[in-house]
Amino acid sequence: IFEHRASPSSLSPISSPIGEGRYLPVLYMERELVCLRADGMVSKRAGSETAETSSSRPNKEPPGSGTDSEGGEALSNGKDSEVTLPVNSLSTAAGVHENGVAEVNPTPNTLKVKIHAAGSDTIDLQVSSQEMVQEIIQVLMEREDTCHRTCFSLQHDGNLLDNSAQLTSVEGLKDGSVLRVVEEPYTLREVKIHIRHIWDLLKSLDLADAYNGIECNSPSFLTSVFEGDIGDIYTTGKRKRRSCSDQPLETIDCSPPEYVLPGSKDRPLSLLQPLTTDNKPLQCLKSLTVSGWNPPPGNRKMRGDLMYLNIITMEDRHVSVTASTRGFYINQSTVDMFNPKPDIPSLLCHSLLELLNQISLIFKKNFAILQKKRVNCHPLERVATPFQTYSWTTPHRQHTIDCVRAEDAYTSRLGYEEQITGQPRDWNEELQMAREMPCQDLMQRIVRKQTIFKVNSDFVAAATRGAMAVVDGNIMAINPGDYTKMQIFIWNNIFFSFGFDIQDSYKDSGGDQAAYVASNNDLKGIQAYSNLDVEGLHVLGTVIVDYRGYRIIAQSIIPGILEQMQDQNVMYGLVDCGKTVISNHEYINLLLKTSSPLWIQKHLVLNELEQPILLCSSVDCKGIVGDDGRRYFLDLFRTFPSDLNFLPIVGEELHEDCRRLGFPKEYRHKLCCLRPELVENFVQYKHTQFAKLLKEKMRRSDRRKSLMEDGESATENYDYMRDAEEIKALCRELGSVCDTIFDIRFNPNVYSPAVRFPECEQPALQLQKRLMKEIAAFLVSVTIPSFIKDCANHIIVPADGSMLTSALHNYGINIRYIGKIAQLISHSEDKPFLDHISKLLVSEIITRVAKHIIVPYLQGVEISALSSAISHFLNCLLSSYPNPVAHLLLDELVSRRKKNKRKMRIPGNDTAWASLTPAELWKQINSEAGESFDYLLACDGVDQAVERFGLQKVSLLREFCIKAGIQVLLREYNFDSRHKPTFTEDDILNSFPVFKHIIVKATDADQVYKNAQATIEKGNLKEGLELLNESLNLFNNVYGALHPDICGCMSLLARVNYMMDNIPEAISTQQKAVIISERILGFDHPNTIHEYANLGLYCFANNQVSVALRLLYRALYLMLTVCGEDHPEIAVLDSNIGLMLQAALDCDLAIRFLQKSLELNLKYYGAQALETALSYHLMAQVYASKAEFRTAVQHEKEAYTIYRAQLGETHIRTKASSEFLKHVTQQAVNLQRTMNEIYKNGSNVKLPPVQTTTLNNKMILQQLNLINRIVLNDNRKSALEKATNRMRKLIQAEIQASQRLTKALTDIRIDNPVLVNGTAPAEIVNGVENVAEEKTVINSKTENDRVLSRDSV
Repeated sequence: IFEHRASPSSLSPISSPIGEGRYLPVLYMERELVCLRADGMVSKRAGSETAETSSSRPNKEPPGSGTDSEGGEALSNGKDSEVTLPVNSLSTAAGVHENGVAEVNPTPNTLKVKIHAAGSDTIDLQVSSQEMVQEIIQVLMEREDTCHRTCFSLQHDGNLLDNSAQLTSVEGLKDGSVLRVVEEPYTLREVKIHIRHIWDLLKSLDLADAYNGIECNSPSFLTSVFEGDIGDIYTTGKRKRRSCSDQPLETIDCSPPEYVLPGSKDRPLSLLQPLTTDNKPLQCLKSLTVSGWNPPPGNRKMRGDLMYLNIITMEDRHVSVTASTRGFYINQSTVDMFNPKPDIPSLLCHSLLELLNQISLIFKKNFAILQKKRVNCHPLERVATPFQTYSWTTPHRQHTIDCVRAEDAYTSRLGYEEQITGQPRDWNEELQMAREMPCQDLMQRIVRKQTIFKVNSDFVAAATRGAMAVVDGNIMAINPGDYTKMQIFIWNNIFFSFGFDIQDSYKDSGGDQAAYVASNNDLKGIQAYSNLDVEGLHVLGTVIVDYRGYRIIAQSIIPGILEQMQDQNVMYGLVDCGKTVISNHEYINLLLKTSSPLWIQKHLVLNELEQPILLCSSVDCKGIVGDDGRRYFLDLFRTFPSDLNFLPIVGEELHEDCRRLGFPKEYRHKLCCLRPELVENFVQYKHTQFAKLLKEKMRRSDRRKSLMEDGESATENYDYMRDAEEIKALCRELGSVCDTIFDIRFNPNVYSPAVRFPECEQPALQLQKRLMKEIAAFLVSVTIPSFIKDCANHIIVPADGSMLTSALHNYGINIRYIGKIAQLISHSEDKPFLDHISKLLVSEIITRVAKHIIVPYLQGVEISALSSAISHFLNCLLSSYPNPVAHLLLDELVSRRKKNKRKMRIPGNDTAWASLTPAELWKQINSEAGESFDYLLACDGVDQAVERFGLQKVSLLREFCIKAGIQVLLREYNFDSRHKPTFTEDDILNSFPVFKHIIVKATDADQVYKNAQATIEKGNLKEGLELLNESLNLFNNVYGALHPDICGCMSLLARVNYMMDNIPEAISTQQKAVIISERILGFDHPNTIHEYANLGLYCFANNQVSVALRLLYRALYLMLTVCGEDHPEIAVLDSNIGLMLQAALDCDLAIRFLQKSLELNLKYYGAQALETALSYHLMAQVYASKAEFRTAVQHEKEAYTIYRAQLGETHIRTKASSEFLKHVTQQAVNLQRTMNEIYKNGSNVKLPPVQTTTLNNKMILQQLNLINRIVLNDNRKSALEKATNRMRKLIQAEIQASQRLTKALTDIRIDNPVLVNGTAPAEIVNGVENVAEEKTVINSKTENDRVLSRDSV
């Protein structure tokens, strides 16, 4: 699909694995697929045809180093003589397939071929027979010695090979076969591809695109932090472990920067993005532009001229170059005179690079250096990300000439409201066809998920670009005469609309605010139905883009929807603008398949004729049949139950737990829905209650039956019907919608004001209202207290707003509850342990409220005043300067502005934003915080908020910029100056889009990854390692090289290698995890910080103390910038740094870090916690190494007291502490005796020397493992086996009870025993063992759960 050579509109037969003879539209992919395996890099590219369909998105660099999974050396761009192409070998483990049977796919045959190209050495290439010829061409285009070639073909035995053909179809191809590179004549298209490729090579080390967030580039700074100390790992993946003698500790520079020392307040922002010493990119040319003499006249076309170029070399030589069908040569044209004849002496080169090497010595020299640097870069630094990542701050960089991008901007038809060049992609067809691909076996499922992910990522990129063009006013609306809010747009086969209430559809629900949140709820519903993957039910591709104060909803277009009336094809749901509700049996059959997993109850409603209509969803949903015959389901914003805590209903009273907290509360809109995670947790909670009560009833039944058997009555006289009735009553008591099957479901239309129900639905309605009240009470009485308790126990330790949001969502808690959580924490007995959570909650409230305020603020700002308006808003929000003044446009510029120019903004006063003051803004923040989050800030300004809640302004700036999509200049900001404002308009560099989209998960890979976690937790590291490598291979086949799931998998893979003492492999894998996290999540994301710390630990285990400390200094600096010094994670980083400094014999600095760690542990864990005891012990060690034994004794006494109280006298830690305490006590006594003897007899006395305590690196490494919760022994396995044995006994008892119940129900002729959502009780208890195994989780978590917690185990 990805590499078929055909026009976008053609229908081409697709071969295996999709199916022979099946015709699909060719899916044009805009970016390459790059796969990264555990032990190397492989690449799969889309081919040169991509450049035509995506002129603004050139191909990125493929991986260039590592080791292929088959054992060969991977692609290295000419560095080595042998290259391995990707091998699509997919394998799986038991448990992947639904039926539990492992699927094994044979590994394709590989063969070695030789490539002969003129001007370069013979290349030995290892390829798979299943690969296409285009794969080999792409490898040659990226190698160092052949990268200058783009227009060529491969020849075997005199026959040209078809680029789209598989190698198996090449007749006579075998091991040792020779393929010759044949230069092909150029066309105008091939010339453009060649120039773009050359320009990409020249700009390959330029970070401008990464800083600006262009073409899926993003920066990585790991190389800058390493400073080349372990660069050989990049190329070989392995490193010889150093011995201590190789690098004396006295020569190691381990001094920490001043800004990371405990207590330091001066933290420069400029170091957030460190640069290497040779960061300045090499300039090979001064200019390369398209000549003004283009296009060639007819007579020159007849002689092969295709294009003319103007080039200025570094020697300041101006040349005009002709691109012809035969190659490139210098002509005699000048700026003023057209003379296309070849210059004298004539020089014709097939490649533009060859020509430039001939005419410029500086170009030849600098390009050779650039090539070497490009090859030495880590491959993951050059691979395009699947979704664009933006940085909230970037350094100032000079804008440079870019001929390729200039041509793209000039020739783009985007600004002329026309379709892009060529036929646009049919996004809806591609998305739906991808989901309709076969998925019977593992290979088909992987290819299907790969296609869905790729099409979705391309759709997100196109939708984001289109949404920005809509806001910028570059696309004409299809209803230009309507009010701005009501305008809709179509571009590139994508439908765009504003997030406003354009037809008063939400007039009674909150107007524009309801419309704004409805898009979020709709996306959740689309995600839910998309995850179910029900055959025959289709959802639309959807992207939500927030940009410059506007919310744009981008959706794929249902075929035929634009040519017909709005409700003409509606077969299900509301029609006639909500006046009529209809149903359809085919839709009902499809929705019945989704009702159970989504906990939706089928029900009857009345239409306008008082007739009952069967629905299996919210009444707002619509089912539309497109012209393609597919059944689409849309408007899913009421998929999940309403939140009664924020939906006051007259005559309805909530539970006491809700009323005690002040619920229900009026909210800004009436579309508050519960999260799907909460619904799932509530249903599981009800199942647990049912199982518990059922167990009690079964025990009572056993006692009654045993009493009857002991008497004279026969067993036949036992009243089995009574037991059945009791179980039915139990189902009704717990809210089951059925008394024979324990099943919890919700009716999403219960509290919809416009919905009427028939009389027969009244009993079910009462049950549904009861369930709605129970789940609202469950949220405030069970879920939120559980979240607070886990925070107090440090099971979750969020460090910034994104991690806090992720943690809340995992618990099923909506963000609107953060104010209530902050209030509960302030009255909690665990308040001292939750200070960091309180700060984070208040910071989240302030930044979210500020984002709500800036949305209408930006809508009234003219584009030319956008930088001034944003800088003025930031000054009012964060600066201590009391009276910031906005910088308005000059009068002469304003007066010359075109009055009739259409502006994409809400009409209003152009300069109203300039009247905003800090007092007014903070008054709005206080009011909005009360309305949206029910929290009383009571702050008149930012200084009061910082002082009252312990916040730091840099963290507030970071959070606000990320949420609002603002990019500021990376420089030092003086927030506390009262003499000048903090921000100027020059500090606002860009406004970037914040987008949400459907998440595509690699389900098979995820299942193997979970199996690997469970296997590792049982202690089977070797088997777990194999499963991890397998899951990584599957992840790579679906996502490519860069994805958060791959980052998590690699992080765990590195940890397992570390636990198995394979340190070089752990370092190599962890480096990839760090780079992926930097590029996907952000350079200062808490997960990136966590990965940096892990890499530092592994480097220390490899005796690279200096590198390890630099990594930890970087992690500490980022953490200090993100959340400040008062955070539990700072204690962990300080302990790591302190121990490593002790290993480097810098005890004074070690004491400073360990002392800060002790203070934080005392605050957040308490005086009797084991973490505090460990800190005391570490302090005692470092003081003992300095021969300060009295202080060491004091600290070790504290540690021993805690260990004895918490673990007992016989625990290994208590014993070790006792022995160390005796040792330092004895040394203290010896030291005092020595001092007394010296005082009495003088310095000539001969006494045995005092023994200072020194630790070797191995002992320190053991303590580092203890700090980082890494277990290297088998104690966990034995404990788990004991727990499993106890669980088995309980399971057997449950099975016996279940069998007795089943027999009893059978005896009274009940065919369907009581089920729990269709599961028999025996199946429930049989599944307990699986649940028990899954509840133990390895130290590393999934991406969403990884909140930098080290106490989860």
